[in-house]
Amino acid sequence: MEHILNSLIGNSAKSKSGVTNSERILPVKKPGPIIAGVIVAVIACSLLYSIITNPRFEWQVVGIYLISDNVLSGIGWTLLLTLIAMVISIVFAVGLAMMRKSVNPVLRGVSWFFIWFFRGTPVYTQLVFWGMFAVLVPRISIGIPFTSVEFWSIDSNVIMTSLTAAVVGLSLNESAYLSEIVRAGLEAVDSGQVEAAKALGMGRALTMRRVILPQAMRIIVPPLGNETIGMLKTTSLVLAVPFTLELQFATNAIANRIYKPIPLLLVASIWYLIITSILMVLQYMLEKHFAKGFEARDIVKHAQLNTDSDQRGDQSLDAKRKNVKGRNDAAMLGFNA
Repeated sequence: MEHILNSLIGNSAKSKSGVTNSERILPVKKPGPIIAGVIVAVIACSLLYSIITNPRFEWQVVGIYLISDNVLSGIGWTLLLTLIAMVISIVFAVGLAMMRKSVNPVLRGVSWFFIWFFRGTPVYTQLVFWGMFAVLVPRISIGIPFTSVEFWSIDSNVIMTSLTAAVVGLSLNESAYLSEIVRAGLEAVDSGQVEAAKALGMGRALTMRRVILPQAMRIIVPPLGNETIGMLKTTSLVLAVPFTLELQFATNAIANRIYKPIPLLLVASIWYLIITSILMVLQYMLEKHFAKGFEARDIVKHAQLNTDSDQRGDQSLDAKRKNVKGRNDAAMLGFNA
């Protein structure tokens, strides 16, 4: 009896090629994703059909004003505000992040207070105050503090126009948020990189420009893209200044004139979606650019791990097959006996 059992187990262990060639492991069929996809497609088509066929949306009015001169002018001013505010914000954010990492406690304290104040108050409130700057400070002057001596002065209305107030309000508020993003990116760079740069005789400025920032950009770019998209939509709040040339105000003015708010809201929404889509594509391209070296290392590492796991997986799978088949044959013989 024992001789027969041992021979069955041995034969099953020797039949490695027969088992691997005749048996194929197929993935388990999962109908869940297909069912979910069908349900989502049906719901999406139903919503799209109801929106298109609803006469209250007045799509013919949307088509008329989608490319009107006032709307296109508003798009231009919106993009200009976004671009100028983001450029100034990035410059301020890098400076604030460097101040937060400085060994000077005064610089760290100033940076902390700036971030605390501008993150702690609503952007709409800040825009209102910047719009009232000429009322609160009628003249801007340079002189000796605490005396009446003035070397130079100018009327605040000359400098603080509505456009300037909108740009300043948006930039200062955004720089407080971006500074924390920049600081997180800088701190994510391994300290060994800085030590290696010092060993090569590189100064702090050169190390920051040639070593730290290029590596930190991989982490900074994704949230920076989100903040840019957020800034695009935040420009609709500059009415608080008031600045009345951007896209949201332009569509609201047309809606108030023709008494059709819904179609003009759709016009503004469509243009915001188009611009946001373009910005998302640009963000993706920047992410791919700054992740080139890291992606190459990840691909090599992933390929090596897959190769090792495949080799180990084949060996362990064959061993399990042999063990299981031998036990099954022995068990069946015992049952038959």
